[in-house]
Amino acid sequence: MSFSFDLTRPPSISQRMSRHLLGQLWRHKSGRVGLILGLFLFVFAMIGFVWTPHDPNVPHYISALKAPSFAHPFGTDATGRDMLSRSLDGAHRSLGAALLVLSAVFLIGLLIGTAAGVIGGVVDMLLMRVVDIAMTLPGLVLAFAVLGILGPGFVNLLIALIIADWAWYARLARSLALGARSKPHVTAAKLAGISQWRIVLGHIFPGVALQLGVVASLALGGMIGAISGFSFLGLGVQPPHAEWGALLADSRLYFALAPWLLIVPAGFIFLSVLSANLVGNALRDVAGQETIA
Repeated sequence: MSFSFDLTRPPSISQRMSRHLLGQLWRHKSGRVGLILGLFLFVFAMIGFVWTPHDPNVPHYISALKAPSFAHPFGTDATGRDMLSRSLDGAHRSLGAALLVLSAVFLIGLLIGTAAGVIGGVVDMLLMRVVDIAMTLPGLVLAFAVLGILGPGFVNLLIALIIADWAWYARLARSLALGARSKPHVTAAKLAGISQWRIVLGHIFPGVALQLGVVASLALGGMIGAISGFSFLGLGVQPPHAEWGALLADSRLYFALAPWLLIVPAGFIFLSVLSANLVGNALRDVAGQETIA
């Protein structure tokens, strides 16, 4: 993938990514579907962040395991709590947490990897040895180890996932930065006498950020699934707070009697992962980026 820059006025990352990207994604068939689904889920999460039709955490035992109805469109759980309210309340935790973790590992990896690739020498060696240590254990095993030390909890889960994933992004960013140093536009900028920091900030950093952002977008669906999976195991959100993975775990004992308890959170997780994958694949196609396994 090649990038062209005006040597006299380096464009910002936001200018490069926002100028035509949204329109191109909308014209992409799967990207359009993903954007529509993503917008629906975003609005759903924002509504749940500020308002729910019923208190999502207060039990009403007299209404336990009510089937979907006008009063409770998604039914109620084993303690009578409204599943629509629980789904709304859990949406911002499931989706917001995934975006927060990916944003954190993206920024950490981008800064460390780009610094290592651009500065080189001793700095590169030291930073990459830290990365090698962090990548000694597989990400999932490392996340479980961190949770074993910190204990279960939503904040601890986010910390564990950040620690488990940042090193991979740092190594990838370093590789992209090393490749960008030999690009024709970077060579031309050096020959034009542009300062080293201006070359890094205006020519290398934006390209690395764009390519790393494509990879991060492809990982969003997996991150949503990972957060829901840890919560399903009881290592994430703790009762009585709602999160889609935790709601899925609560449904296990009542699936035959109240299948909506499983269908509702599973449906939202499915739609979220589907939306993320559709947008990520479309962004990869639009950016001309090959899938990085």
